[in-house]
Amino acid sequence: MAWNAWGDPEAAKPLSDGIKALLEQALGVTASEIPAPSIDEVEVRPSALPDAHRDALAEFVGAEHVRTDDRGRLLYAGGKSTLDLLRRKQTHQDAPDAVLLPGTEDEIATVLRYCSTHGIAVVPFGGGTSVVGGLDPIRGDFAAVIALDLRRLNALHSLDETSMQAELGAGVTGPDAERLLGEHGFSLGHFPQSFRFATIGGYAATRSSGQDSAGYGRFNDMIRGLTVVTPVGVLDLGRAPETAAGPDLRELFSGSEGVFGVITRVRLRVHPVPETVRYEAWSFPDFATGAAALRAVTQIGTGPTVVRLSDEAETGVNLATTGSIGEQSITGGCLGITLFEGSAAHTESRHAETRAVLQAQGGTSLGEAPARAWEHGRFDAPYLRDSLLAAGALCETLETATTWSNLSALKAAVTDALTSSLAESGTPALVMCHISHVYPTGASLYFTVVAGQRGDVTRQWLAAKVAASDAISRTGGTITHHHAVGADHRPWMGAEIGELGAKVLRAVKQAVDPAGILNPGKLIP
Repeated sequence: MAWNAWGDPEAAKPLSDGIKALLEQALGVTASEIPAPSIDEVEVRPSALPDAHRDALAEFVGAEHVRTDDRGRLLYAGGKSTLDLLRRKQTHQDAPDAVLLPGTEDEIATVLRYCSTHGIAVVPFGGGTSVVGGLDPIRGDFAAVIALDLRRLNALHSLDETSMQAELGAGVTGPDAERLLGEHGFSLGHFPQSFRFATIGGYAATRSSGQDSAGYGRFNDMIRGLTVVTPVGVLDLGRAPETAAGPDLRELFSGSEGVFGVITRVRLRVHPVPETVRYEAWSFPDFATGAAALRAVTQIGTGPTVVRLSDEAETGVNLATTGSIGEQSITGGCLGITLFEGSAAHTESRHAETRAVLQAQGGTSLGEAPARAWEHGRFDAPYLRDSLLAAGALCETLETATTWSNLSALKAAVTDALTSSLAESGTPALVMCHISHVYPTGASLYFTVVAGQRGDVTRQWLAAKVAASDAISRTGGTITHHHAVGADHRPWMGAEIGELGAKVLRAVKQAVDPAGILNPGKLIP
């Protein structure tokens, strides 16, 4: 990916005239380009890794797989949150002291043992898409920190077509997983917004949730087994689909964010490539009506593969910037998206049942076009954020989840916290929200915030983020539904799991990483 932006530079999205007009009218942002330093103008913190350690690590993985140059290290200086991208605009930046690209589990085990003995912190690195500080090169009490890039662990190790189970290397990206499985007629069906760049290991380490979660579940639902390399040994977890042999250790390492070990292989449930796909978009008069409709669909179990709902603000921005939504003319309300995959007969039956429920709940069909348009552009939103930041707008996302009965209160609390904090910094804010993941007992809320940049933009957003996170914790939501904890959400983990829960995590950390070298400063309060 680009060192100072999201994704492929060739896919960058310039601001449309509609978005520029909206920025100026609603937020007073004139969309004038803010210059940023080139990579050659950035001064990177000098590597603190002594030559002796560098040479020893090179013996383990090969000298060609060790990077200590400034440009190479800068690519691993963090993830892709707005805070990360704002740091990329500075002329003085921190970075790991070296980057290693191991090719085998034995190499990783040797590296971890060496780093544990010599006090070198290790940050496992997959696709580099973290938006919660999960890849920050935090040294803690260690003199040096290295990034461990897992891209060479990129194989399809096995495929059991009878059991519909595949084992993939941690460095396999989303597109490569679909390609490797697709060659045999199978699909994983995990499509988060980071799909084009994120990796299998990253999905497992963060309990990722893809946009098709209504049909295929979260990534942790797909996991059948894990191989995890720790400084003190290797774990091979998952002997059978389910077990009563004590607590399920797969769950312990799913979501562990690299602080307990390096996930190197993941055994996953897969499914045949869908025979057919059906689409339908919907309009609801307001968010409460749409949310009730999604709840009915989910609790009845009609079976859409994708079901999501944009609130009035998000739907309005779509209307303002595109001019129309769907085959019927609408002037407001909330846009819903449904998508169904599978055999022709099964897809038809699920679509018909879902359609009847949504109509009974006050929905108006908009036909296929908006749903197809959403699918076409569903991985592109982060590119727009880059253009907004460059134009003088502040743009970021955050997410949470709660029960259906608490959904409205949580949405209002977070929206108020964001608008109030940003108003104090001197700018109005546009806060948009959608539901993208649903469960019988509740749903996620995904917020997008756009405001004008004011003063120290990093401090401006941090204040808003703290206000929103406090509101989430206070109003009964989880501090993260799928973005993970990282460094950014760590201050709220104590309230999430309690002191005894934190002690349990610390005890696990002590057992598998007694020197504390793995991804310090993340997850554990």
